[in-house]
Amino acid sequence: MAQRQGRITLWELEVFVATAEEASLSAAARRLDTSAATVSQQLTNLERDLGAVLLNRAERPVTLTPQGETFLRRANAILGEADQARAELGGDAPLSRLRLGMIEDFDAEVTPRLLSDMAEALSSTRFLLETGASHRLYDQLEARALDVIVATEMGPEAEWHEVHPLLDEPFVIAAPKGFAEGRPSLRLLRELPHIQYTTRHHLGRTLAAHLARQNLTFSQRFELDSYHAILAMVARGAGWTILTPLGWNHAHRFRQSVEILPLPGRPLSRRITLTARRGMLGDRPAEMAGRLRSLMSELVVEPMVRETPWLSDTLVLP
Repeated sequence: MAQRQGRITLWELEVFVATAEEASLSAAARRLDTSAATVSQQLTNLERDLGAVLLNRAERPVTLTPQGETFLRRANAILGEADQARAELGGDAPLSRLRLGMIEDFDAEVTPRLLSDMAEALSSTRFLLETGASHRLYDQLEARALDVIVATEMGPEAEWHEVHPLLDEPFVIAAPKGFAEGRPSLRLLRELPHIQYTTRHHLGRTLAAHLARQNLTFSQRFELDSYHAILAMVARGAGWTILTPLGWNHAHRFRQSVEILPLPGRPLSRRITLTARRGMLGDRPAEMAGRLRSLMSELVVEPMVRETPWLSDTLVLP
C-alpha cells in the first residue's frame, strides 16, 4: 500500500476541529453529518500524517494533547483561509463559518442581535464568538484565529487591515450618585480614591498616560481588570473611576447607584471599529459594519443620549 505520509486533507482538519470543539467523537459526527467510525478513521489518518497524537480519545470528554492545542490554532487558520478562498472564487458563495471577536461592552444587547441577524442572513454558516480585550482580539486577528473583530482602535492601521469606523465615545467619570452634583472638580475627585482600570491592558495604560500628561495624581488603593468589579466598588462609595459610557451602560445593575459625569481637564475619547483582513471576505465586513451602526444607534446611542443629554456631541456614529 502506498504511504500517505504528510498528506493532510481539509476533511481531516474539519473532523479534528469539530472533535476538539465538541469534545466528543459522536457529537462531531452529528455536527458533520457522518458516522463516528468515519470521524475516528479521519483522526487516525491525521495523527499518522502528522506523526503526533492530537487528542486523548480515551478520555470523556475528549481532550487535546499539548500538540493538539498547538495544532488547533493552525487548523483553524487553514480552514479560515479555505473559506475565504471559496468566497473569493465563488462571489456570494456562503461561508461555512465566521469567527467573530467582540469587546465585552456589547455582549448584553448588541452582540446577540447582530448574531441573530447574521444567522438569519447566512443560514449555512457556523459562528464562533470570542469576547476579550481589544489588544488580544487584534493579536488573534493577526494570527488568523479570528476573521473579523470589533474593538477599540489602537494606533495606525496595518496595510492588511480593512477598517470600518463604528462609534466614537468620550471617557467620563463614574462616581457615586450625587457625588459632584453634575460636574466634578479636581478638588472633589481628590476626596475619594481613584479606582484604576488595570495598566496591564491597553485601556488602562491609555488612561494612566492621559492623567500623566496633565500632571494629575490621585489617591489610588485599587487597580482592577473588571468594570463590573470597579463599578460595584463605586456603587458602595469606595471611590470613583474613569470609563466610557459603554462601560457604564454595560453594567446595568449599578446604574441606580452610579452616575457618569464629564471628565475634567482635557477631553479623551476612543473610536470603536470593525476590522477584517483586507479583501478576504468580500462585501461582508462592510455589510456587518452597516448593521452594527444601526444596532448601536438603536440600542446604545439614542437611549443614552435621552438619559444623559450632555453626551449628544461626543457619543456619535462616525
